[in-house]
Amino acid sequence: MAEPIKVLVTGAAGQIAYSLLYNIAKGDVFGNDQPLILVLLDIAPMMSVLDGVVMEIQDCALPLVHGVIATDKEDEAFKDIDVAILVGSMPRREGMERKDLLQANAKIFKTQGCALDKFAKKSVKVLVVGNPANTNCLTAIKSAPSIPKENFSCLTRLDHNRAKAQIASKLGVQSGDVKNVIIWGNHSSTQYPDVTHATVKVEGKEMNVYDAVADDNWLKGDFIATVQQRGAAVIKARKLSSAMSAAKAISDHMRTLWFGTPVNEWVSMGVISDGNPYNIPNDLVYSFPVQIKNKTWNIVPCLKINDFSCEKMKATAKELLQEKETASEFLSSI
Repeated sequence: MAEPIKVLVTGAAGQIAYSLLYNIAKGDVFGNDQPLILVLLDIAPMMSVLDGVVMEIQDCALPLVHGVIATDKEDEAFKDIDVAILVGSMPRREGMERKDLLQANAKIFKTQGCALDKFAKKSVKVLVVGNPANTNCLTAIKSAPSIPKENFSCLTRLDHNRAKAQIASKLGVQSGDVKNVIIWGNHSSTQYPDVTHATVKVEGKEMNVYDAVADDNWLKGDFIATVQQRGAAVIKARKLSSAMSAAKAISDHMRTLWFGTPVNEWVSMGVISDGNPYNIPNDLVYSFPVQIKNKTWNIVPCLKINDFSCEKMKATAKELLQEKETASEFLSSI
């Protein structure tokens, strides 16, 4: 059996982690022959809750789990880790503006980036989930200069999954029949869910999504708005933010990063924009279509971008530039 890998999950006493940890521990993410040491980090007031999570992991009696470390100390949590899944962040509270959220999280992700830089393996793969995920990820990158920028990504797979599900529902097919949707840009209401290059299998025949749906007004209107606003709709209905679907998306993201994408398929992932082929400003963490091999992502090149898509992509890039500027102002004062 392989050597255990150390997988850190922050915000480990929270509701997303509660669903995520079981997926990881039973082998759904890194494979059913990969032993694990789970490292669970949360803030001091949550340690009693985290103790209960540890008990439940133990009681699952899962053979891949070779150890569990629960801590509120970053030097212990980040030491020699192979994977960091940064779920914990300051949530948006009533009355908070987005700049307030950016300020609170700039401090958190600067600290965690520094901890990655100081304690983690230089080969560590880092997934930022806590919102605003793109800018938090950029902050972590800037704070961990000894770790390659390409080792960092942020979660837009939930939006990707939502887009697939909406198309599948519209056409009465399974989500697995829909391939190559794209989420461009920010994990926010400016994101652009794009199905220009997507395909769907209908009655055994693979065809372009636009041709299958045959409703441009829906694809350019309600479809985009539904995906953009889905998180808010879940909160309105459930009175809590997405947890089960977020955990599934994190699992999907990490499994794809670990094992790669199928031939001629891609997934959406927030990655550094440096040198991208779509004229997105450099030095942003922006969601692109990526293909993955040997745990290395590459942005899919040469996709034709129409005028409608171009404007949407520019709008979400503009928001990310504003967020970057705001976060930089806060970071310079820390």
